[in-house]
Amino acid sequence: MGSSPSRPEFVTVLANRQVSKGQNVVLSCDASTEDVTKSWGKDGEKLDCVQGKHVVKNVGKRCILEISKAEASDEGEYTITLTNKSGSISCSASVRVEINEWREVQWREKGMLDSLKAFQICNEIQELRFQLYGPVGAGKSSIINTIGSIFEGRQSVSCSVAAGSTKSHTLNYERFRFANGKGSFPFAFNDVMGAEAKLGVLTEDIILALKGHMKEGYLFNEETPLSERNLYYNQNPSLSDQMHCLVFVAPADKISLMNKNFIGKLKHVRDAASRMGIPQVVFMTRVDCACPMTKENLRNIYKSRKIREKMHECSNVLGVPVNCIFPVLNYHEETHMNKDINCLMLDALTQIINWANDYVVRRANI
Repeated sequence: MGSSPSRPEFVTVLANRQVSKGQNVVLSCDASTEDVTKSWGKDGEKLDCVQGKHVVKNVGKRCILEISKAEASDEGEYTITLTNKSGSISCSASVRVEINEWREVQWREKGMLDSLKAFQICNEIQELRFQLYGPVGAGKSSIINTIGSIFEGRQSVSCSVAAGSTKSHTLNYERFRFANGKGSFPFAFNDVMGAEAKLGVLTEDIILALKGHMKEGYLFNEETPLSERNLYYNQNPSLSDQMHCLVFVAPADKISLMNKNFIGKLKHVRDAASRMGIPQVVFMTRVDCACPMTKENLRNIYKSRKIREKMHECSNVLGVPVNCIFPVLNYHEETHMNKDINCLMLDALTQIINWANDYVVRRANI
C-alpha cells in the first residue's frame, strides 16, 4: 500500500496587484507539487470565470489567473486553494483598480502655505472662524492638531483627542489660532464637545455658537443649553464673533454606522446653518482606514473607487454636496511630518477659506 502524498505547500504566494482601469492583471503562485487540485475564489466565493475575462492555467507547478481589461467590478480579494488527499492550503491577494483621477490636488506645500498666510479678508474682521462639529472620536481635535503641525512645521498636540474613545475629551468651548515663525494665519477653528446619539454637545449650543452667542471657555452641559443669564453668553455678537463656516467631521470608515438619532441632530444643525446662509463642508477623516490603496499611498486618494463611494455615501447621509466634501488624513501614528498629509489638508483649507470669505462679504453688505 503506497504512502499518502505530502500535504501541499506554497513555494511562492500570490502578490497584491494595483492596476489602472483597462490594464490586464496576472496573479500567480508556485505550488510544491503538481499533484494537487487548484480552485480559485473571489471575496469568499467560488470564482465564476467569464469567457474573455478570466483565464486559468497551470505551467508545471505554477498556478496562474489572468484577468483581462480590469474594471471596478474586478476589484476584490482573490484566493487559490491547493488540495490533495493529505489536506489543503490557501493564499490570497487583493486586486485594486484605480479609476481616472477625478479631483486634482496641488501637491506643493509651500505654495499653499504662502497663499493662506497672504490671504486678505474682504472685511474689517481680523480672522475667519470655522466651527467644527461631529461625533466623538471622528477627529475634530485631531484636525486642529494636524493644522497646527502643518503651520508650525513640527508635531503639535494642542488639543486632547478622543481616539478610540466613546467619550469626548473636549469639555470647554475653545478657539484655536495658528501661526508660525513668520506670523499668524487669518483664520481660527472652534472645537466643541463631540456629539452623541443621546448625550454629547447639545444642538442648541452648536446653533448658539454659530450665531456668536457662546464665549470661549464655556463648560458644556450635556443636559442644559447655554442660557442668556450665563456669564459666557454673548448678548450682542458681532460678525467677528459669529462662525463663517460650519465644518462637519465624519469618519470615512464609519459613515454607514452613524446612529439615526445622531443624523437627526446633524440635520437640525444643518438646517439652522442654512437659514443663516453659513457655508457647510465636510472633512471626511480616517481615509486610511477606509481604503488600503489610500493607506499605501495618499496620492491615490482621488484614484480610489472606495474613497469616491464613501464621499457619495457621506453626501447622501449628511446632505452635503460632494464638491463640499474633503477627504483628509490627520496625524495619528506619525511622529515626523508628512508632506502628503499636509498637502491634502492645505488643499481643503484653500477651498473653504474662500467660501467663508464669501459669506463674510455677503453678511457685511446686508
